[in-house]
Amino acid sequence: MPSAPSPGPLATPDPSADPAAVAGPGDIAEPTSAPPVRRTARPLAELPGDPLALDPEEMRRLGYWVVDQVVAHVAGKGSGPAVRVGDPGDLRSTLGGPVPSEPGDVQAAMEALVDVALPHMQHGDHPRYFARVPGPSSFPAVLGEWLGTGHQAIATSWGGGSGPATVELVVCEWLASVLGLPESTEGVLLSGGSMANVTALVAVRAVLGEGVAYLSDQTHSSIARGLRLLGWSAEQISVVPTGEDLRLPVEELRRRMAADREAGRRPLVVIATAGTTNTGTVDPLEDLADLCAIEDVWLHVDGAYGGPAALCAPGRDELAGITRADSVVLDPHKWLFQPYDVGCLLVTRPGVLERAYTMNPEYLADVTAGTGEVDLRNRSLELSRRSRALKLWLTMRGYGTRALADAVERGIALAEHAEGLLRADPFWEVVTPAQLGVVTFAAVGATGEDHTRAAAALSDDGYAALTTTTLHGRSVLRLCTINPATTGADLEGTLTRLAAYL
Repeated sequence: MPSAPSPGPLATPDPSADPAAVAGPGDIAEPTSAPPVRRTARPLAELPGDPLALDPEEMRRLGYWVVDQVVAHVAGKGSGPAVRVGDPGDLRSTLGGPVPSEPGDVQAAMEALVDVALPHMQHGDHPRYFARVPGPSSFPAVLGEWLGTGHQAIATSWGGGSGPATVELVVCEWLASVLGLPESTEGVLLSGGSMANVTALVAVRAVLGEGVAYLSDQTHSSIARGLRLLGWSAEQISVVPTGEDLRLPVEELRRRMAADREAGRRPLVVIATAGTTNTGTVDPLEDLADLCAIEDVWLHVDGAYGGPAALCAPGRDELAGITRADSVVLDPHKWLFQPYDVGCLLVTRPGVLERAYTMNPEYLADVTAGTGEVDLRNRSLELSRRSRALKLWLTMRGYGTRALADAVERGIALAEHAEGLLRADPFWEVVTPAQLGVVTFAAVGATGEDHTRAAAALSDDGYAALTTTTLHGRSVLRLCTINPATTGADLEGTLTRLAAYL
């Protein structure tokens, strides 16, 4: 602690001053008049009490109304359209206008949200929402989210949130165990796969230095974007073309690593995918782990979509080799049935995240963790961190891994059922078989424009939503079937209506 400054000339007592104003040895000086308080606000006495306080009974009434609306949505989520897009002018006429200056009717405002804002979006929890990757949230997860929000739960420092921090650490340990990762694995929860993958790549480069990152042409586009924005140069991003199987080719990867070493570049990290967004394909993780071990290269696995498949036996077989990864990402708001948002980064090399991210400025000195305690702010770039773990913890405690595994396996079985329907109908051609809940297909003789038009028409009529994508230049239709509420009849009805639009 710095010593106090020595008194300057202006601080020297004046012997001619009033003796009562100058304390001698052993004396107690009389208090001097305090300088006036500089006022920028009205005096406190002139201001009302807490202007944001609500009566507890009113809070209960409003809260019960919200519960009723959410339960009605969850119970009847298959009765409305899978996706609805609104007109900008119509939405703004109800939701916009000048900024409110006076108190309004909270009940009426909530009704506007339920009646106008919330219906106009993709409903990822709809049983016939097959586009992109659905988000079929479970109700216990919603309850956990409410508890965290209502208690203003924070998970930044141990001193400021040891309870929520413990829940997050436990959840990360549970997820690592489900994936078969080592007990020493450390984790952190983030907003989703994009931020979790970037957080891993920042840590790898911060701790190990610069080098080349290898990925395939099927790697999620957010990763290449993240690498560029993190400062990887063009020659440090090696995109390896895939073959017909759409998997990262190990021999071509080996050749590229050798060429980079010959050119004076250091192979740093291989980015594999466990469940690509396009087709659900899993890269050859065992072979990639062997290569990375030989080459002393970090193996990162993006399992944002497919990682939770490790819960069930069919998924574990597909993901063999993920246990040898140096880091893994998964998105519980996809196949672990959580509300948006929550992603997870798991790192099997202890201490890497803290070495990359630790920040202990003077204004946080009183909340710095001690032995055995963890400051989660030192595992990513986030400082202010809400507790994302409560909902996942409550889901896992409430259902147990057995029920969750059955729900995941049902998603895999639904895609395989859809594949069977497609193969039985000569109108369709299966392009890639069902893999981790994804199947792609095409109408025989249809063009890409035909597919796009039919998918849009299906979404517009409200029955179901699916998307098109492109595989090596070929337009295909795509179903992602991870919602356990989906039925075989839902799939049959979707394909029948889709065919009618082609």
